Parts: sequence; C-alpha cells; structure tokens
Amino acid sequence: MTSASSERDDLRPLIEQAVGHTARPAEDRVRDASSKPAEVLAFLGAAPGMTVLDLHAATGYFTELLAYVVGADGQVIAHNHPGALTVLPPDTFERRFGGGRLRNVEQLFARHAEINLPSGRLDAALMSLIYHDIYWSAPDVDWGPVDPQALLAGLFDALKPGGVVVVLDHHAESGADPHRSAAATHRIDAAVVRRDFERAGFALDCESDLLRNVEDDYSASVFDPAVLGRTDRFLMRFRRPEWLREKPDVQGDRFDANA
Repeated sequence: MTSASSERDDLRPLIEQAVGHTARPAEDRVRDASSKPAEVLAFLGAAPGMTVLDLHAATGYFTELLAYVVGADGQVIAHNHPGALTVLPPDTFERRFGGGRLRNVEQLFARHAEINLPSGRLDAALMSLIYHDIYWSAPDVDWGPVDPQALLAGLFDALKPGGVVVVLDHHAESGADPHRSAAATHRIDAAVVRRDFERAGFALDCESDLLRNVEDDYSASVFDPAVLGRTDRFLMRFRRPEWLREKPDVQGDRFDANA
C-alpha cells in the first residue's frame, strides 16, 4: 500500500510547469483556483511516460494538463460518451485537439459498456466530477443506465498491477441513495464510491481533504450559483493490487497536499 509520505516530490516542479504552460486556454486558467490541478495531479502520481485514462474527460481540462506531464513518451486517453458530441459546444474538441495541439492524446468516444481497453494498458485513470453520473439516467438522454460493477471491472482489467484510479467528486449527505442524490443534486456519498471500488477488487490507497468545504449545502445542486465551483469535494485514490503481493486494504492513508 502506498503511503502519503511516499508521494514523489521530485515531480512537483514538472506538474507546476504544466499548470503554467503558456498554451493553456484562458478559461482553464480561471478554473485553476477552485480545482487545484497541481495538487490533484500530484495525488494521482502523474509522471513522464505514463499512460493515463481521463474517463469522461468532457472539455479536456485535465486531459491537457496530463498531456504536458506524461510527455512525448506517454499517452493520455481522453474518453467521452458519444452524447458529449451533442451536449458540449460544437467546437469543443476542435479547439482542444484540432491541428495536433496535443499529439500524445488519443480521443475515445465510447459508451460505458464499449470502452474495452486492452488488459494492463493503463498506469492510472482519473474520474473527475463524474462518478455520481454513473448512477444518473434520464429516459430522453443517451447516457445510461450504467452498470457500475461492469464499468469498474473493465477499468480494473485495463490497469497494470499497482495502477491507480483517482475519483474526485461532490459530497452528498452520508447515507444518501446514489440514484437519488445523482438525480437531485449531482452528488454522491463517498462511502458508496469506496464500496463500489472495493467490491471490484480495488484497495483504498489514500484520501485527501484538499477540496473540502464544510460550508457547502449538500441539498443544493452543484449547478446552483450559490455553490457552483465551491462544493465540498472528496478525493480518493484506489489501487489495483499487485497480484500475490498485496490484498485490498480498506483503511487507506491521508494525503497532505502540502507535503
């Protein structure tokens, strides 16, 4: 099990350099204050040469940062559900990826049951503000329903032994039914996430209070202007155990973003 004390401080300058990259869009820079991307990428353990999946990458905010960090010898897979092509502004992907802007990024448009990455391809995966939507569906939207365990089983298989998944999401009330909280507020109880990942064979590796906000109103939708960009968010890192050496450990460690 990886402890908080083993984070690679030598990569912090590289990650900070990625955040300060002059080619980043202005709207991404505006988001940095609330998203704390340097700390999130350090928590993920992003490093040169890695292959990283940005699951439901949306507009590609984290995709671009990951592309700079993993470098020419690495690769980022920017996944989106095909419905994103109709929901996001028409020029979203052209502006982010057009003209070979990010040559080490592979765009992948696939429904949840059709992602099908090769076994052992990934070093890491990031799920930023999306896991709650695994429990969301609407009859008039091409999205779900999604089978969480099937999705996580595929992700487990796609990771190398020892590979990690970081989940960043909005806190819901403790004990909240995930289908109801996702539908009403686009939030999820962190305990549900932990339960799902552990059932899929992952070990809870580390948690972080980096994006906590105790003044958040859990009854409010995350899109409510009163809380937009200021929700109470959790960070959890799960690891695919290295076979024959490690069993899923449900305790985990705490992560100090300032360490």
